[in-house]
Amino acid sequence: MSDRPTLLLVHGAWHGSWAWRPLTEILEARGWRVESVDLPTVHTLDAAGLHLADDARAVADAIDAIVGPVVVVAHSYGGIPTTQAALANNVQHIVYIAAFVLDEGESLLGAVGGVAPSWWVVDGPLATAGSAEEPAVSLFFADVDPDTAAAAVSQLKPQSVLAFQEPLTKVAWRTNPSTYIVTGRDAIFPPPAQEALAARAGSVIRRLDTSHSPFLSQPEAVADIIEEAAGF
Repeated sequence: MSDRPTLLLVHGAWHGSWAWRPLTEILEARGWRVESVDLPTVHTLDAAGLHLADDARAVADAIDAIVGPVVVVAHSYGGIPTTQAALANNVQHIVYIAAFVLDEGESLLGAVGGVAPSWWVVDGPLATAGSAEEPAVSLFFADVDPDTAAAAVSQLKPQSVLAFQEPLTKVAWRTNPSTYIVTGRDAIFPPPAQEALAARAGSVIRRLDTSHSPFLSQPEAVADIIEEAAGF
């Protein structure tokens, strides 16, 4: 087991490490060492004043704390700080899950057209996900077991708007190989857009017929793809 890389899981906007629990349990049962990071633009008391750079620093620090090779797994917005941060020599591979794989000078807000989508509820410096017309459970967890989905929605937190506005200044996928999991029934990130970003990054493309959160609806399948990407 000692030659296996450590898996570092980076959650998406409004989420937390809690989202990875089913996947983590599966991977650990298969013999993997799994770490995760809670992004500060979601999980600190002063999140409203924090930027993408703060999230990228948290990812970089988590990578630096790992001895030996690392495979970073990033979901959705988490792909952005991961792309900014995963430049260390011990990063072996990046697995993007329905993620924003952006280039230098691009931001999340720019990637979605420069205007916040209708389901972003922006309140000053913070944004929450989902509304009465476009509920979070349908956006993120449409094919997830109802009890699991309800529990997930209850754990979503507001996130700093600044994180969505700041552009990337470094691009890890230019020097590190990557795999991209396209989610075929994604309500918020059209599969053709995912495919285009994955192709631009030169990622190996794998597809799952899921909503935006396959780590909750099909964690075994996600684990299989991560193992493939890690070379096992």
